[in-house]
Amino acid sequence: MLKYLSVLLFILLPLGVSAQQAVVKGRVLSTTNESLELATVGIRGTTIASKTDKLGNFRMQVPANRTLVLQVRYLGYKELERSLQLKPGESLDLELILEPDPQRLRTIDIRGKNQYDTREQVSVTKLDPTLTRNLPSAFGDFNKILVTLPGVSSNNELSSTYSVRGGNYDENLVYVNNIEIYRPFLITAAQQEGLSFVNPDLVEYIEFSSGGWQPKYGDKLSSVLNIKYKTPEKFAASVTGGLTGGTIHLESSSKNKKVSYLLGARHKNGQYLLQGLQVDGEYRPSFSDAQAFVTYDLSKKYAEPGRTTLGVLVSYAQNKFLVVPENRVTTFGTRNAPLRLYVGFDGQELMEYRTFQTGLNLNHKFNKDFSSEFIVSGVHSREREFRDIEAGYRLSEVSINSNNLGEDQRTRGVGSQFDHARNTLLTRFATAETRNTWQLNQRSVVLFGLKAGRENIEDEISEYGFVDSADFVTDSYLLHSSLQLNSMRYNGYVQHTYELDSLKTITYGIRASYWGFNKEATITPRVQYSFITRQNPDLSFKAAVGLYYQPPFYRELRNFEGQLNEEIEAQRSLHAIVGTDYLFKAWGRDFKFTAEAYYKHMSNVIPYDVDNVRLRYYAKNNAKAYAAGVDLRVNGEFIEGAESWLSLGLLQTKEDVAGDSTFAYSPSGEITGRKELGYLRRPTDQLLNIGVFFQDHLPDNPTVRMYLNLVYGSGLPFGPPRQPEYRNAFDGKSYKRLDLGFSKVIVLESEMVERRKVALQSLWVGLEVLNLIDANNRVSYTYVQDVNGLTYAVPNFLTGRRLNLRFVAKF
Repeated sequence: MLKYLSVLLFILLPLGVSAQQAVVKGRVLSTTNESLELATVGIRGTTIASKTDKLGNFRMQVPANRTLVLQVRYLGYKELERSLQLKPGESLDLELILEPDPQRLRTIDIRGKNQYDTREQVSVTKLDPTLTRNLPSAFGDFNKILVTLPGVSSNNELSSTYSVRGGNYDENLVYVNNIEIYRPFLITAAQQEGLSFVNPDLVEYIEFSSGGWQPKYGDKLSSVLNIKYKTPEKFAASVTGGLTGGTIHLESSSKNKKVSYLLGARHKNGQYLLQGLQVDGEYRPSFSDAQAFVTYDLSKKYAEPGRTTLGVLVSYAQNKFLVVPENRVTTFGTRNAPLRLYVGFDGQELMEYRTFQTGLNLNHKFNKDFSSEFIVSGVHSREREFRDIEAGYRLSEVSINSNNLGEDQRTRGVGSQFDHARNTLLTRFATAETRNTWQLNQRSVVLFGLKAGRENIEDEISEYGFVDSADFVTDSYLLHSSLQLNSMRYNGYVQHTYELDSLKTITYGIRASYWGFNKEATITPRVQYSFITRQNPDLSFKAAVGLYYQPPFYRELRNFEGQLNEEIEAQRSLHAIVGTDYLFKAWGRDFKFTAEAYYKHMSNVIPYDVDNVRLRYYAKNNAKAYAAGVDLRVNGEFIEGAESWLSLGLLQTKEDVAGDSTFAYSPSGEITGRKELGYLRRPTDQLLNIGVFFQDHLPDNPTVRMYLNLVYGSGLPFGPPRQPEYRNAFDGKSYKRLDLGFSKVIVLESEMVERRKVALQSLWVGLEVLNLIDANNRVSYTYVQDVNGLTYAVPNFLTGRRLNLRFVAKF
């Protein structure tokens, strides 16, 4: 009997203990209603304590039937104490407001530094990942938030590509968990593009550098986008849907926190948006991808958690674009001389690519001062471009008389064009690298690494086209070749960051690379310096100078005739940047003003022309160029509790291509010979660029919000193809885009969520007005001739105004 009684007491004992417990939960806020993350909430005289999350929430169990003193501490704020006594099983929900401590040390004297600090770095912007999910855009693309930053431009809402300080999208580096990401090669038009690699649902940290970056990043000319995926600690999930596609994501970790995983799947359907294009026809776009990121903590049982970790990233994308065009009608020209182009189509175009990418990241901390990463990654991509399209066109004058206003008056020209393509590309990359961090002391850290990669590319080109204009047939182009590239690349870096004192920091280092294809070795030193003024710790200055060489990739090697130039060399750029940051308060809230001036001197430049989103390289190092500009940005809470910013960029970039010339004329108009063209505008020369991201919410209800995304870019240059004397000779129209979104968040009661392990926690519902001002933005030009041999540039417009409905369900 005694044995059974002991067993019964042993079973009931935890229940009795639990019955003597109570729950204290709540939220810690500042006097300006800001959530305070990592505030310490505890019971005085005990070891019971908790940390607040990013929303300021906390939850902990406390003894019941006892008088307790709750303590709340947060650096820079007065300590808060509150007495409480709870009954067994009782749950108390508190809202705790902390007041600033006027006697606290200034932030500059006590702040700690970590890998995410950016104030000492040149041209680096840190972004909140949650903003990328709410940004109104055509496809909810991650990269669209970058376009609102200074120095970044994109004149195509259907494309994920972007230009940074006069460069092109081939000059941008993208890393996810230190694994370099690659982009398909054969894309010719933006509507063919699939999803950008980065999945916003999986992102924890975003860092973007628009120039002058440290040696630890790779060999490109324009920018670095550094993404870190999350390492979840508990279960969460979300489902997103809308008129342009949907996503689903899952995240969780094991009970012992040794294993965590992220899973994300996306599908984009552009059929709804593409209906607004000029070309009527049957569009069948289908873009899907799936990603997984799994983290394993391999640390031994008695070792520090996280000492040895393995991260595995796997991604598969399948993108297919099929269009059967039918007809097109475009009215263009001037008010006094309008023209109209009619086009009838026959045939279809198929664009398909499948990409598999994987990477393993093994991280080990040998001791508190030295850690290493070993990264292995691979890419396998197969692309196809099949095209058989015949287009018959008629060019007509449009009447401006009141009697028959808008009617066709006279035919200027008729003709037809045929385009055929059977292009395939197989790409295989494999890389291995090591990245190391050595903390010499509190003020000094050394980073160094080595990387080796093998590239294998098989390219089959078979395309041709001809034009039949005024009964005269001419070949537009004819390409037929079979290309193969097998090469090895090696690079390494070493850099040293040293804090001269608490206000001054210098980072200097060197990067080296070697490519087996052209046997070229490069060495690029770089240095950054920043200091915070002692008289005003809110004001800082920074400067950077360095060499940035970009060894050619496959696209730069292939010329217009489909041949590889084996004597091609790396493009070279000298970056010089000066800037300042100023932290200030307005309306009782924190703001930051950033200003930078930059100059890039480029040599060994490989010229290129832009056709929609396709870059056609000349495959020669026969140009020199420069880019100079000023970038300005103000960000902060213009509306309390909602970060917004305004960016402005001024840019001029020009290049001088050796051997280009045009006709020289005498005062009487006679041709006397040819003359050098000298410096001309580069394809990305955009004088003015403005980006605005703005949030607002109802004063008494922050769950109802408004999001505004505005982009303005002055006109880009353009010119007819295969006519060097008119290359980039004309000014294009400006790009104007305003997307507006409204949302409502429905948050379920916490008691309802706690009853079930998996429950709907919140529902975000949004209405978006895309291209609110219905701007007729131009993406490219189609060139046609009339009976007199005159060539006309017919604009190809982007999408018009569209409504989009979206929802996000979080679990």
